[in-house]
Amino acid sequence: MINKYQNIVILTGAGISAESGIQTFRASDGLWHNHRIEEVATPQGFANNPALVHEFYNTRRQQLLDPTVQPNAAHLALGRLEREHSGNVLLVTQNVDDLHERAGSENLLHMHGELNKIRCNHCGMGYDCMEDIGAHTECKSCGKTGGMRPHIVWFGEMPLYMRQIETALLHCDLFISIGTSGNVYPAAGFVEVARDSGAHTVELNLDPGSNSELFHQSINGFASQIVPAFVEQYLC
Repeated sequence: MINKYQNIVILTGAGISAESGIQTFRASDGLWHNHRIEEVATPQGFANNPALVHEFYNTRRQQLLDPTVQPNAAHLALGRLEREHSGNVLLVTQNVDDLHERAGSENLLHMHGELNKIRCNHCGMGYDCMEDIGAHTECKSCGKTGGMRPHIVWFGEMPLYMRQIETALLHCDLFISIGTSGNVYPAAGFVEVARDSGAHTVELNLDPGSNSELFHQSINGFASQIVPAFVEQYLC
């Protein structure tokens, strides 16, 4: 590593969790876990068939409790980077699993929501949840039923924390993208914001993303191998 940076922003996508057994998102055939995306990942799908959507996310949520699903070396390396870096490290993830938290990352923003949280459409309050929910689930705040939904950003909805993320990108001097396709906006545009603000940009990916040419540096390989190597080189 040529030099050290003070403000680091890291974006992670499905590729970092794939080696932990979390199925990556595949939109090329219009299917996600054998379901039509429109059925389980849109507000319209939830309105049309809430029982199906609840069943879908209940299953995904329970998979996080599988003892075989654990943070891999890439997650652990990012936790180490946050602990040992002398400056600021912000981790922005498109993933809805909790593997970053389990690996020790604390300064973390889930821009697409979290599987282990739910929120109420009636009053907007959100809660931690690792249990199955359904139309019968009562909101702990307003007491109403029929309004609880997964705390997930669906297609057609605005990602979370965008103002905080933009501010961090404008002030970072190192931007790292890990395990992302470069196809999904607004996340795919983060590299341009950071680069235009003077940051050094690094892509760590199994294969070059569709926006790979925008990065100053690109390293390809399995996240569990290249991320720990990169962090080790940076911290030494």
